[in-house]
Amino acid sequence: MSLDTVKNAEQTPDAGQPWAELGLKEDEYARIREILGRRPTGAELAMYSVMWSEHCSYKSSKVHLKQFGEKAPENDAMLVGIGENAGVVDVGQGYAVTFKVESHNHPSYIEPYQGAATGIGGIVRDILAMGARPVAVMDPLRFGAADHPDTRRVLPGIVAGIGGYGNCLGLPNIGGEVVFDSCYQGNPLVNALCVGVMKHEDIHLAKASGPGNKVILYGARTGGDGIGGVSVLASETFDATGPAKRPAVQVGDPFQEKLLIECTLEIFKEDLVAGIQDLGGAGLSCATSELASAGTGGMRIELDTVPLRDHTLSPEEILMSESQERMCAIVEPGKVDRFLEICEKWDVIATVIGEVTDGERLEIFWHGELVVDVPPRTVAHEGPTYQRPYARPSWQDALQADAPTAERLARPAGGDELKDALLKVASSPNQASKAWITDQYDRYVLGNTVLATPEDSGMIRIDEETNLGVSVATDGNGRYAKLDPYTGAQLALAEAYRNVAAGGAKPLAVSDCLNFGSPEDPDVMWQFAEATRGLADACQVLGTPVTGGNVSLYNQTGDVAIHPTPVVAVLGVIDDVTRRTPVGFAEEGQLLYLLGDTADELGGSAWSQVVHNHLGGLPPKVDLERERLLGDILIAASRDGMIDAAHDLSDGGLAQALVESCLKGGNGARVVVPEGIDPFVFLFSESAGRAVVAVPRSEELRFNDMCGARGLPAARIGVVDGDALEVQGQFTVTLAELRDAHTGVIEALLA
Repeated sequence: MSLDTVKNAEQTPDAGQPWAELGLKEDEYARIREILGRRPTGAELAMYSVMWSEHCSYKSSKVHLKQFGEKAPENDAMLVGIGENAGVVDVGQGYAVTFKVESHNHPSYIEPYQGAATGIGGIVRDILAMGARPVAVMDPLRFGAADHPDTRRVLPGIVAGIGGYGNCLGLPNIGGEVVFDSCYQGNPLVNALCVGVMKHEDIHLAKASGPGNKVILYGARTGGDGIGGVSVLASETFDATGPAKRPAVQVGDPFQEKLLIECTLEIFKEDLVAGIQDLGGAGLSCATSELASAGTGGMRIELDTVPLRDHTLSPEEILMSESQERMCAIVEPGKVDRFLEICEKWDVIATVIGEVTDGERLEIFWHGELVVDVPPRTVAHEGPTYQRPYARPSWQDALQADAPTAERLARPAGGDELKDALLKVASSPNQASKAWITDQYDRYVLGNTVLATPEDSGMIRIDEETNLGVSVATDGNGRYAKLDPYTGAQLALAEAYRNVAAGGAKPLAVSDCLNFGSPEDPDVMWQFAEATRGLADACQVLGTPVTGGNVSLYNQTGDVAIHPTPVVAVLGVIDDVTRRTPVGFAEEGQLLYLLGDTADELGGSAWSQVVHNHLGGLPPKVDLERERLLGDILIAASRDGMIDAAHDLSDGGLAQALVESCLKGGNGARVVVPEGIDPFVFLFSESAGRAVVAVPRSEELRFNDMCGARGLPAARIGVVDGDALEVQGQFTVTLAELRDAHTGVIEALLA
């Protein structure tokens, strides 16, 4: 191999380089030459190409993402915000919780099992790098049409990858979503979330400060898997021929990651690191440049000391490799021996590969030859910034005008047709039970899971003496966002906020995963700009700052983009998990109350999709002050024992919520349609800011007084009773019928 050194690069300015093949634009390549004052070496070109990719640099999105900081609400709980591996919030009693949601979409389409498995592994290491013990994961998923042959290829592998990796790590999978829509046919969305817990004093940041401190790479050996993986692979559009980049997908080893977790936590306990970074997207290119950039600025690396699985790898390949289960730590010289001892104890390979310098350059050597000499900030934090052109799509007005009115779409009239519609919705892939999927995940390992799928939110106890706990929910409705991306993003936040509150936890903070098509399409860029603006505005009103997250662009095949899909995760805190509120109607005689206002809002609804395969109109209106009020009522009622069950109303409306709560609790319900409202709208409207709650008879007066005093509409609509769901004067459907319709749907489609 002819070594492409810095000296050689200076002497051969006109040598051809494969910048376009590495995903760089011509002007980006010219900018690199301007920064360096020469052409880059091959190793430098590799570093810039992965770090300046869309996935790593956010070059199309960061001009919009800055709103999350500019509009961030005052929040005393925020300890670490945007810019680190994950956000950190104070949850009381000296505890801090870190959480983040990220994407692994493109790799999971190409190689479903490993793509999804390494998505879990990567997000877990992000949480670990903050100094926290990972305690739970979640997985918001989107697939193409449920009956499409490629869904049968992709879904089982993705689910097996998530379960296989998470179960081997011993982390409970407490929630998420599974959505089917033909828009995701060539671009399934695999978003992964992890929650970690630590004490305030245990927070660690990604920075390399202190000249003379050693740079230690530890974990798995570096191999040829994942070269240009999420960094380059997730920064371009698939063509119509489908997956063709299998070698770019990382390969995971959860048992190695488990050793890495325990090893790292012991290292933290003994206070042996001055800075730490996991190796995820862009591998060593990312870890070295980001650590140096966030620290004193100088670092020297001996690349030939990196432990390899494949000794034929070139310097470029070593720098670009996204091999999993690796971390990079900055360690004071006097602590290196103890650091290495702990790694040896856990059978984790650890190697000193360099040191922090008092200069301002990242210098990387290969067998004594200088192959990288760059200002680290230009690699990690000063990549291109694009003001992509965007404009409201020409088709948006027509889409919104095509509302699902009674004149356009036939609505059920009479009890038999209402019952038929309820069963159709309850048995549709999106609303049916996901037990076939979630039963492959261990939801209760570690013994601290309080709520898990199919509850509204996942809840984990973090202190076994005080019962302090945290709750997380993820939500996102691409159909709503297609109709109106500003409102759709706010509805995603509102639903996740409502789900957390319904369980009894106080919402504190947000992480988001923004999944969109190509930013080079002005229509898509408008959707992104509107969704980001909507989410930032809503977070400001609800007092829930965005702590971090991920942007995933280029989710399209050819010129067909996915629906804009902002997935929003909300984290909340509950002082006593024994007072949480489940969704199931567990006791006969409980009184059912509908909280909030119901209007004729069916744009983007489950009913319009399932019964008419229709998408048009406007999504439900958002009233963020009402959402905040509803949340306050749900939290107070849970804390004070005024409700025994609560379920938010969203996809499928009241009808779907009643089906799920009856089946989960094993009891039926008798419901009365209030005067003056169409039974169809009552059952299937998806108006936001609503929940159905079960109130013990002994608490009815107190509950009504609270709702009345706070100005929240609360209508008594029925009672928990019997073994059937009865909508009086309309229809009765037994729990056995509901169970038959609601279960077994996913496995039948995959058979």
